[in-house]
Amino acid sequence: MLFTDLGLSEPLLRAIAEEGYTSPTPIQAKSIPAVLKGGDLLAAAQTGTGKTAGFTLPILQRLSSSTKSGGGKRLLKVLILTPTRELAAQVQESVMIYGKYTGLKSAVIFGGVGANPQIKAIASGLDILVATPGRLLDLMSQKCVSLNDIEILVLDEADRMLDMGFLRDIKKILAVLPKKRQNLLFSATFSDEIKSLADGLLNSPELIEVARSNSANEAIAQLIHPVDRNKKQPLLAHLIKTNDWKQVLVFTRTKHGANKLVTQLEKDGITCMAIHGNKSQTARTKALADFKAGKLTALIATDIAARGIDIDQLPHVVNYDLPNISEDYVHRIGRTGRAGSNGVAVSLVCVDEHQMLRDIEKLIKQKLPQEVIAGFEPDPNAVAQPIQLRSQQHQQSRKPGSAGKPAAKRSSPPKRSFNR
Repeated sequence: MLFTDLGLSEPLLRAIAEEGYTSPTPIQAKSIPAVLKGGDLLAAAQTGTGKTAGFTLPILQRLSSSTKSGGGKRLLKVLILTPTRELAAQVQESVMIYGKYTGLKSAVIFGGVGANPQIKAIASGLDILVATPGRLLDLMSQKCVSLNDIEILVLDEADRMLDMGFLRDIKKILAVLPKKRQNLLFSATFSDEIKSLADGLLNSPELIEVARSNSANEAIAQLIHPVDRNKKQPLLAHLIKTNDWKQVLVFTRTKHGANKLVTQLEKDGITCMAIHGNKSQTARTKALADFKAGKLTALIATDIAARGIDIDQLPHVVNYDLPNISEDYVHRIGRTGRAGSNGVAVSLVCVDEHQMLRDIEKLIKQKLPQEVIAGFEPDPNAVAQPIQLRSQQHQQSRKPGSAGKPAAKRSSPPKRSFNR
C-alpha cells in the first residue's frame, strides 16, 4: 500500500513525499481511513509504530476540507492532549511538517516555560492546539483559551496520562468540550483503566490494534547482565567503553539516581546528561538535542521524561534499574529497534530486582538470556534489600514510626522512518 492509496490530499502527499516516505506503517494504514470517516477511534500500538502521523495526517485532511479561507478569526477545532512536554513538542513538529502546505495554524503549550508566548500564539488564532493537561487548565482558568468549537479531541499515550495521575485533569477538560465531537484515543496497551476511560468517552469506536499488547519488538536483542548493586555504574562504564557504544539511552528509577549516575560517568570520561521532571524545559530540550546530534554518548532518563523520545536508529538502551511497572520495560526498550533497524536492550539486574525480572518475563512471555561479565560477577550470598522510590522514602522519613517500611509496588518515537 502507498500513501496515494489512502485518499489524502495533494498538499499532504507533497509534504509526505518531501520527507522521503511512500508507504504507511500498519497503524497508519488502518487509522488514517478510520479517522477520515469521522467516527471515534480506540487504537493500541507499540511505541515507534508511527501512530502520531496516523492521526495528524487525517486530522489535517479533515480540517483542510472544512476550513474556509477568509477574513474571519480562526476557531480552534482540534485539541491534542499528551502526557509530557517532549511528546507535545514532537506531535507539534509532525503537525507543522505535514501541514506546511495546508495553510492551517497550530501551536503547542506545556509547562516549564513562560506562558506569555503561548498565550499570544493562541490569541492570534489557531486551528490545532497540542497541549499537556496542566498548562491547558492553567490557561483555561485565565480565560486565555476557549474550547467551545472543538470538533476533534485526541488523547495521545492515554495509558501514560493515567499512570501520571492526569485522569482528574482530563475529566475537567472533557467537561467543557462540546458534546458533539470526534474522539481519538491512542494507547500502548488496552489496560482495564484504558477500557474504562474509553467506555465513558468514546461512542461506538472503531478498534485498531496493530501488535499484541505488551509484546517486545523482535528486532531488539534483549540481554540481562547480573551484577551487584554497587557495581552497576562501573559495569555500565565498562560496557560503553569496551563495546565503543556511541549512543545509549539509560533508564534509572529515580531523578536522584539519574543525577548521581551522570556525575559518576563523567568522572569516567563519558559525555552524558540527565533528563527528568526536575530539569527545566530548556535543559531537557538541550540534553535531547545534544544526544540526537551525537554530542553525548549517554542520555540518562527517568520513565516519565523519556516518554515520547523519538531518536533516529537508536542502537542501545540500558535499564540501569529495572522499572517498577513491568509494562514500562516494553516502552523503554521500544526506543530502539525501530523501522527495520536492529537494536540492543541491556538490563543490569541486582539481587533486589529478581522479582521485577520475573514479572517482566511473565509479561513478555519469554525468558531473557543472561550473561555474567568477567570481573563483575555478582556475590552469590548477597541478600535482597527492599526497593523504594526516592519520593516514597522522603515521605516516609517525615512520618513517625514509618522507617523501614518497603514501598508498595505500583501496578503496572527516527526521522527517515515514518514513525511520527
